[in-house]
Amino acid sequence: MNLNEGYQTIIAKNPAILEKLEIIDRVAKTDSSVLLLGESGVGKEVFAEQIHLRSRRSASPFIKVNCAALPEGLLESELFGHVKGAFTNAVSNRQGRFELADGGTILLDEIGDLPLSLQAKILRVIQEKKFEKVGSDITVTVDVRILAATNKDIEEQVQNGRFRADLYYRLNVLPIFIPPLRQRTEDIPELARFFLDRYMKESKKNFEGFTGDALQAMLSYSWPGNVRELQNSIERACIIGKNKQIGREDLFMKQAGAPDVELSKDQNLKTAVNVFKANFIRKVLEENDWNQTEAAKTLAIQRTYLSKLIKELKIN
Repeated sequence: MNLNEGYQTIIAKNPAILEKLEIIDRVAKTDSSVLLLGESGVGKEVFAEQIHLRSRRSASPFIKVNCAALPEGLLESELFGHVKGAFTNAVSNRQGRFELADGGTILLDEIGDLPLSLQAKILRVIQEKKFEKVGSDITVTVDVRILAATNKDIEEQVQNGRFRADLYYRLNVLPIFIPPLRQRTEDIPELARFFLDRYMKESKKNFEGFTGDALQAMLSYSWPGNVRELQNSIERACIIGKNKQIGREDLFMKQAGAPDVELSKDQNLKTAVNVFKANFIRKVLEENDWNQTEAAKTLAIQRTYLSKLIKELKIN
């Protein structure tokens, strides 16, 4: 159902998902905080959009912030803004995401990666709707509804001292768990067709649909990356597909026990190394639910360098 142009579409036949949409209808009428839980790629952002669209704030801004995408110093400025001279390169005043979301809704994605030093400030915004910009002692007041999303076990993080209990309880007023794609296989054919129609337009190709073998492969695959992985798989299939129908071989789905990479004889060393690096990094990302911060720790590299490698090696 596409309620508003520019927002993503929810495709659902699964009873559990339909139930979540009914809950969202009720939740949207309130201003309470909502905590969206579920594995990476299940569509938490899409559900957050639906909460905003069905609320009284639908005509106001919907602002998204990925708490894992920026280092701590930049994240504070991104969230709350800064004043001129607050730090090196702060050459002018800047509004933060909370100020930009005034009157509307803000989604704090990957809230489980929010540094402890910023959690108290977020708690204050929830409780008092007030904050100070970086480098300023002037209090800013905003009217913002806060949604949060994470693929982490926040209760475990609270027990381990990595997440404030008081912030967790304020965010967890209305928790909504989004089930993984492997638990809603009846949605796969319709989702696949939806993504096929989208990427046929982008690739300027025309496919009749999927072969029976391809459909069976999609239904039997575990989809560790969930809807996002399915979407990426269909996009690749539209780019490389040559026949009237998308076949199993076009989907490039990993099979248990299959090698991560096949190297042809005409590949040079640089290409072979890049192929290996891409597959190795992808494997680590999958093991960490595509959380770049955690994957970077596993790889023993900076998160910013990992982000650069993902772009350079076109990892998805």
